[in-house]
Amino acid sequence: MPSVMIRKNMDGKLTLYVAKRDLEEDIISIEHDTEETWGGEVKLADGSAYYLEPIATPKLPITVRAKRL
Repeated sequence: MPSVMIRKNMDGKLTLYVAKRDLEEDIISIEHDTEETWGGEVKLADGSAYYLEPIATPKLPITVRAKRL
């Protein structure tokens, strides 16, 4: 279960960075993205997916544990 960093890039898009794999990809969808709940299944532009435990909407950037799906 790697730690990933999620941030907004200069275009305002969410990106996910996996330091262990030196991988940074745009996030194309996130299961929960409301003011109360944020996280769940996250799909990346390269076709891979990760699961983030849903939490209250965080202030970005944030580093969280993620499970690769």
